[in-house]
Amino acid sequence: MPARKEMPGTLERSPEKAQETWAETHDSAVESYGEGERAHRTAYASLKHSYEKVGDHWEPKERRGPSDEQAARSGAAARRAEGKTAGGVDVRGSSKRELYERARKAGVKGRSRMTKQELGRAIASRQG
Repeated sequence: MPARKEMPGTLERSPEKAQETWAETHDSAVESYGEGERAHRTAYASLKHSYEKVGDHWEPKERRGPSDEQAARSGAAARRAEGKTAGGVDVRGSSKRELYERARKAGVKGRSRMTKQELGRAIASRQG
């Protein structure tokens, strides 16, 4: 599988099912769109419906679905990337309190004034 050679480190440290989801989607996208950014975006979009980035790896989400407003877009709107992503943090499937607690543990300053989306982005930036 070509995707196995290009698998990001965060996925290498993740459950096998997450790796399979990303690799299979990536390979299918390469067949449809060719190698490059679009294939990677497609693979991550698929992964983010079932997994959430936690620290340096991906963990299964309690509920399937888009993780943030950008992931919820499709077609031309998604390709234009007009929204801001939360970097794999499940903003839509988490309460503000849950995100606040994760931000507190990560040492995010100014978290009490942040929206859910801002908390998600701040958590993602701390995860590397």
